[in-house]
Amino acid sequence: MMKYMYLALAILLEVTGSSFLQVSKGFSKPVPTIVMVLAYIACFFFLSQALKYIPLGIAYAIWAGLGIVLTAAVSVVIFKQTLDLPAVLGMLLIISGVIVINAFSKTAGH
Repeated sequence: MMKYMYLALAILLEVTGSSFLQVSKGFSKPVPTIVMVLAYIACFFFLSQALKYIPLGIAYAIWAGLGIVLTAAVSVVIFKQTLDLPAVLGMLLIISGVIVINAFSKTAGH
């Protein structure tokens, strides 16, 4: 169970880092830039911990896929950006892929 907690923390920290990347305005604002750097460092630490238990391809697919979807959700809710129908459909396919990996793949290390 800890392997998925590590992966979840890595995902949340990656989303945090990406959000603060937006707020940093091209690294022109020091505090958001520092938060972004620290979030990414912590993100990769927790991803490395998850990789002790989850195969790289599986962990990265989940990390990247859910990171994309959650970052897009933050962009809509926090930054008031919009997503068109193809973007939403693509993200639904990403979520479907993560579900298929976790539910059916023997590689996922269940």
